[in-house]
Amino acid sequence: MTKFLLIFSSFFIAQIVLADQPKDWQLGFQNPASDGMRDIVNFHNNLLLPIIIAISVFVLFLMLYACVRFRASANPNPSKRTHNVTVEILWTLIPCLILIVMAVPSFKILYKQDTIPKADLTIKAVGYQWYWGYEYPDENIIFDSYMIEEKDLRADQPRLLSVDNEVVVPVNKVVKVLITANDVLHAWALPAFGVKRDAVPGRINETWFKAEKEGTYYGQCSELCGIKHAFMPITVKVVSDEDYEEWLSEARVKFAKEEIENDKLKIASK
Repeated sequence: MTKFLLIFSSFFIAQIVLADQPKDWQLGFQNPASDGMRDIVNFHNNLLLPIIIAISVFVLFLMLYACVRFRASANPNPSKRTHNVTVEILWTLIPCLILIVMAVPSFKILYKQDTIPKADLTIKAVGYQWYWGYEYPDENIIFDSYMIEEKDLRADQPRLLSVDNEVVVPVNKVVKVLITANDVLHAWALPAFGVKRDAVPGRINETWFKAEKEGTYYGQCSELCGIKHAFMPITVKVVSDEDYEEWLSEARVKFAKEEIENDKLKIASK
């Protein structure tokens, strides 16, 4: 009974349970944290859902009408008609018009996602079996990001989503992400930002986001990549400019590229 009440109540409080990570009994999308994701949510809620509901109701009405109107007891002598030109024209044209109505705004969203504005920060994400590696090319920072085992989680860390080294970015800045893979196909996906791009070995894909509020956002590999596909999460921490500069100063030391360190050692030895 308790489970039934929880499921039933979720239909009415879905907007409350939405968060920056998946929640139990959640319906719909996570709360958008970027303009791109807001466009996707509006497109889904304000256009796709009404069309889907209208079509479903109309088809259900036709099925019920046909079952009642043309049942055997009401039609002892069924009609022999097999064609109706008007109906055939309508059921061809109306779906085409519906597709056009859906296509125009979706093309706008796709174009906006694929047109990357001038970036304030560039990050490279590399998929491995089974974890993510990150690089800040302009800052000489490189590190790996592994999922934290359940036995090592803190109370505030979600299971299967928390990592040891988070991606840190400043708020309200355009972040360009270069995505590739080292072995097999992966996919870098962050639902709150409306971002999902395949990571293909030997090829670099690009995407971008601009986080509008501080917080920690979670995603996962979204391409079936092997036995541990479900255990390579993505965690992005959005912070203020001051906190980002503080993190950078520490990360330049903690995650300095090995090549840079070797060069410094060579110079020091001379």
